[in-house]
Amino acid sequence: MRIVCIGGGPAGLYFGLLMKGRNPQHEVTVIERNRPYDTFGWGVVFSDQTLGNLRAADAPSADAILDAFNHWDDIEINFRGQQVRSSGHGFCGIGRKRLLNILQARCEELGVKLVFETQVTDDTAYEADLIVACDGANSAIRQKYAATYQPDIDMRDCRFVWLGTKKLFDAFTFAFEETEWGWFQAHAYRFDDQTSTFIVETPERVWRAAGLDEMSKEDSIAFCEKLFAKYLDGHPLLSNAAHLRGSSQWIRFPRVVNQEWVHWRSNANGARPTPIVLMGDAAHTAHFSIGSGTKLALEDSIELANSIGEHPGDLAAALQHYTEVRSVGVLRIQNAARNSTEWFEHVDRYTSFEPEQFAYSLLTRSQRISHENLRERDAHYLSAFEDWLATRSGIERAPAKHSVPPMFTPFTLRGVTLKNRVVVSPMAQYSAVDGVAGDYHLMHLGARAMGGAALVMTEMTCVSPEARITPGCPGMYAPAHLAAWKRIVDFVHAQSDAKIGMQLGHAGAKASTRVSWEGIDQPLPEGNWPLVSASPQQYLHGVSQWSREASREDLREIEAQFVRSAQMAVEAGFDWLELHCAHGYFLSSFLSPLTNHRSDEYGGSLQNRLRYPLQIFAAIRKVWPADKPISVRISAHDWVDGGTTPDDAVEIARAFKAAGADMIDVSSGQVSKAEKPVYGRMFQTPFADRIRNEAGIATIAVGAISEADHVNSIIAAGRADLCAVARPHLANPSWTLNEAAKIGYFDVMWPKQYTAAKSQLERNLERERAQVAANAGLSPQERAQRAEGTV
Repeated sequence: MRIVCIGGGPAGLYFGLLMKGRNPQHEVTVIERNRPYDTFGWGVVFSDQTLGNLRAADAPSADAILDAFNHWDDIEINFRGQQVRSSGHGFCGIGRKRLLNILQARCEELGVKLVFETQVTDDTAYEADLIVACDGANSAIRQKYAATYQPDIDMRDCRFVWLGTKKLFDAFTFAFEETEWGWFQAHAYRFDDQTSTFIVETPERVWRAAGLDEMSKEDSIAFCEKLFAKYLDGHPLLSNAAHLRGSSQWIRFPRVVNQEWVHWRSNANGARPTPIVLMGDAAHTAHFSIGSGTKLALEDSIELANSIGEHPGDLAAALQHYTEVRSVGVLRIQNAARNSTEWFEHVDRYTSFEPEQFAYSLLTRSQRISHENLRERDAHYLSAFEDWLATRSGIERAPAKHSVPPMFTPFTLRGVTLKNRVVVSPMAQYSAVDGVAGDYHLMHLGARAMGGAALVMTEMTCVSPEARITPGCPGMYAPAHLAAWKRIVDFVHAQSDAKIGMQLGHAGAKASTRVSWEGIDQPLPEGNWPLVSASPQQYLHGVSQWSREASREDLREIEAQFVRSAQMAVEAGFDWLELHCAHGYFLSSFLSPLTNHRSDEYGGSLQNRLRYPLQIFAAIRKVWPADKPISVRISAHDWVDGGTTPDDAVEIARAFKAAGADMIDVSSGQVSKAEKPVYGRMFQTPFADRIRNEAGIATIAVGAISEADHVNSIIAAGRADLCAVARPHLANPSWTLNEAAKIGYFDVMWPKQYTAAKSQLERNLERERAQVAANAGLSPQERAQRAEGTV
């Protein structure tokens, strides 16, 4: 093959040497705009895992890189005069110039043609079987064929400057300093025997407020030296970007995503089209805070070379395989990088934390490192942190006892103390008869109360017959309802140490539908009742009934219904009350601009849209006991342009807090069928994080939380105060007890009737963990033999 790589960075060089190393008959040319052995920037970082990938791909270059690496295990966080260290992270640092020199030398050794000081503006000047566009984040080739690649470039908020220093850091060091204008942070690490990288970063608004946008390069470096003097030990900060002047050395990070990675260029005279494939930063970028740009570029090179090798003679199939495989892997890294980027863009969200929790939040910011992953890396650090966190809940570790995982620390709100941080989420069961919760609900909620969760929530319980989603939904508006619920509450209190809460709501425009297994959101085949909402709407276009706009009389009547239901919940003995203002139901329909088009004082601005839900809240707060909490469930994101945004959600939470709400239960979506949610594990937790740490109110995180590891990570990082777990509780009523045993935490109380099963489960899971540990490091063949009992 004739291969031309446009761009002589890590991607182009490494792909060139891999292809030439696999087949010396390939004609490979790498074209670079800079001079030989010239580069900008300081050091780059790899993980130990990345180095293993390089060794498998090309051992000679990997060995040379390894010889030049500075390796460290520790991350050090400096915040408010305290230093926190965590070990076991396995990083390698190398100078960018040294890395390129190694790759250039290896290319020359293998016979790759290197062309320097050549700026490619016309790719048609090169005849090749394959052109690789690896010309950086500002790729001219990508821009030329933008109609094919469909790039999406998101310029992030922070400004940063890439500097160096002769101060040698012995850990990957983060330092945070507060100024009169806001917070600055430094990312520093050693990459050779004489030099460390020192990146200074701050949000755009802080950068401008400090006057850095008008400073000379020399003055801005002096500013950074003074700000971070206590970490530099008298060493100056250095710049190797002589070509930049003034504030231009401070840049914003571009997050690059492309819909397509391959363009087929038509050639003259009927010649075969030439594929131009994107690689490295031209194809994607990942923020430097997780050190993945160079890693991704090298892994691109490996995968493209492998794909070509696996599809001999079929370049189109090879390129398709490459893009399919890499786009998935890259997206995973980019999602983690986005989480990390946003954390650093909003450091001030977490600066009220004590240094111990601030450091934990930083370590787990990307969600690639979880609670149990930290335990694997540095068990001593995590155990000490768990002890510190537990003392904040009034727990002192007993001698010879396991440190208490965050999910098993108690939580107190008003006069109610929950034994742990796990909530059985409200889940519609559609099994009531005439609104009466029967034996099914006693079994359903009772089993989960005995299963270890601290708080068991009823499904949305409706304030009138017309407020029900379906005929199978429970209510709290008739004497029979009160008696039925009191029976369940009494059982939970008598047979468990769990608390039980009632979620009150009104279905609004989503009422009068079939139970889910007969057609979710579908109107009843007969016997439908009239619908009411903030404004006329049809939830399913062309299918659902139209609701009418709630009149003044409707609003007064519905307020009275909520008050009546809340009073009945008091009589039934519930410990907790939740007001349902989410998911497109009646109160939600006032909050979202998608469903509220009123022209009176209840419509228009967010302040007006909040007026009626706040009116309902104030009314039930008056009749609910002062020593018991009320939470409010909201949809923090409608996932539709023009709908409620996470910014709005913070303001909504602030308004409910001012009205006396104790907690916000943070969900999202289900307001419009036009929604396009972005799913993933713990995908709604960032909304709970923002509300908790910006609005200053306790939150419940919900959505794709399925493991103890998730709960522990969320609680420990201060992203929420409770975690509501739904579907895993449907599959296993004793999910909390089971998860405790899975992570090896045995100091939990089981129902006395079930204690015989506790030790057996714990022993079985201990054996499974031991087996996993014994299998670690074995080859697939050895693991199979062990499973078969042959070894």
